[in-house]
Amino acid sequence: MGFFEITAVLVILAALASYLNYRLIRLPNTIGIMVITLALSLLVVLASFLGLPLQAGAHKILDAIDLEEALLHGMLGFLLFAGALHINLNHLGEQKWTIASLATVGVVLSTVLVGGLAHLVLGWVDLETPFMVCLLFGALISPTDPIAVLGIMTRVGAPKSLEVKFAGESLFNDGVGVVVFLVILAVVKRGGGVTPGEVGMLFFEEAVGGAVFGLALGLLGYFFLKTVDNYQVEALLTLALVFGGYALADGLHISGPIAMVVAGLLIGNQGRALAMSDTTRARLDDFWELIDEALNSVLFALLGIEVLVLPLTPSHLLAGVAMIPAVLLARFVSVGGVVRILSLGRSFTPGAIRILVWGGLRGGISVALALSLPDIPGRPVIIAITYVVVVFSIVVQGLTIGPLIRRLSPVRP
Repeated sequence: MGFFEITAVLVILAALASYLNYRLIRLPNTIGIMVITLALSLLVVLASFLGLPLQAGAHKILDAIDLEEALLHGMLGFLLFAGALHINLNHLGEQKWTIASLATVGVVLSTVLVGGLAHLVLGWVDLETPFMVCLLFGALISPTDPIAVLGIMTRVGAPKSLEVKFAGESLFNDGVGVVVFLVILAVVKRGGGVTPGEVGMLFFEEAVGGAVFGLALGLLGYFFLKTVDNYQVEALLTLALVFGGYALADGLHISGPIAMVVAGLLIGNQGRALAMSDTTRARLDDFWELIDEALNSVLFALLGIEVLVLPLTPSHLLAGVAMIPAVLLARFVSVGGVVRILSLGRSFTPGAIRILVWGGLRGGISVALALSLPDIPGRPVIIAITYVVVVFSIVVQGLTIGPLIRRLSPVRP
């Protein structure tokens, strides 16, 4: 099947799942789409046991889809840019130390904790995996997914300060998590022998280089937007910024996710206030909201059917279930430690730690990073446990974070 046919199948599947969710079960759209497509996938597996060749057709489609390429080098730039467009820079500035600490110290600490726990758990279930490969799992599962987090926080009416923390952390720790993953992967590929200086330089090039490049992109986009007053042209300019900027960041070996977040923040604040008319502002918001919703729907539909080609065995499933509390424990320690230290000098929303821990949803980025792993020892089990943790995170945590927020922080400031 060609690219057009595959895209058509995914869009139709996402649209039908979205329709069924709206008409029948009324879950949050992305969660509902994933639940429905996951259920359909399980029905396809059941049909194969009854002699119907449905699974072979599904395999043909999924084998032609490179989720890692589609998300990390396609959808992710648009989704991060769209999410950053609607973040108020002043509100972000008020929470800058919390967000910076959670997105850096929190991610690195969680990576180490999850890696250590994974090494113990996988040994316990007779799936012995090298420690550095377990660290790779820690790096890919530690960042929260902005795609899953942002919509849910807005829908449940979280306190504004908490919403900003969630949004800022999820946007930035995504880029930091990818950088940490790439650094550890470089060590694994080279079989060790990497000095701390080389690790630090690689991290600096990816993270700081991405931020500086994103700032330059945002300023360039701001200049072009300020010189025209036509929303069709301005929408096309923002599309070009994301397409070209992410591709160039990849070519320069700097962090495209961080670049898109910084560029989106600049365009969404200075660009929105100083370079757009009221008509352009409204139309551009609608344009990027549509892109965000469409890509989210396709992504979560893809996550639901990806189970058909993942290496899920009973031992893999057992390991995945065992890793769910381990990942939550690591997030509790990393987030709790950061918040406890910062709370010495500032106040936090009641129940902030519990909400930040339970609301730290994992999503498609974690699965894409797992699928991007080269052929190394432990790759199948890492892919399997990643998928199990992500499904639990999106379905169980995603559906219960609203009641938890309303119980612990019922008043929105």
